[in-house]
Amino acid sequence: MCGRYNLRATPESIAEHFELPRLPRFNTSYNITPAQKILCIVELDDQSLKSVNLFWALVPSWSKDDKNSHHLINARAETVREKPSFRAAFHKRRCLIVANGFYEWQKLASHKQAFHIHRQDNQLFAFAGLWEHWEHDAKTLYSCTIITTAATTLMQPIHERMPVIMPPDHYRDWLGKSAVEDDVFNLLDNQAYVDMTRTPISDYVNNPKHNDEGCLN
Repeated sequence: MCGRYNLRATPESIAEHFELPRLPRFNTSYNITPAQKILCIVELDDQSLKSVNLFWALVPSWSKDDKNSHHLINARAETVREKPSFRAAFHKRRCLIVANGFYEWQKLASHKQAFHIHRQDNQLFAFAGLWEHWEHDAKTLYSCTIITTAATTLMQPIHERMPVIMPPDHYRDWLGKSAVEDDVFNLLDNQAYVDMTRTPISDYVNNPKHNDEGCLN
């Protein structure tokens, strides 16, 4: 799964990386947790890209309320096209979730060892995500989820699951509203982790209230 990550890039570097016409608005964070507004990239009808801040924990459009949102922070790639909670969003509401790294914990005999997984050059990357529009009784919520898949060789010693990272040359393919669904689904099986590395860190990051450079040490 993916339940914690960080975003430390500048608005200028994000706009350049994703070819955005405007600088994004977001809060830099070393310890992003579910049920927060997070920075995402979506495609508009004119095929331009836009940065938006979405609630991390997807609420399906058909849900009677938004109380179950905390259970949908991730969507499994293997079933994302069939699950009622995700299939409509997978068909036409895909997004990229901007990050510099994410955290995962390895279960050991005496404790859980925290790891920071990031690019070897520490630059930006993007998780494959879905977004949804929920509206009920004059209340509107725009939410999202991160897609996960089976762990690669890099991640297997730490956890059996990992978030799908979308390579930059497939950003447009993933976001495109007119894309063939089979082609889009195949993008979830990629080699973006070849440029990733894992770094053991202290348990300082375990506390979601900690939000500074200490989370990376």
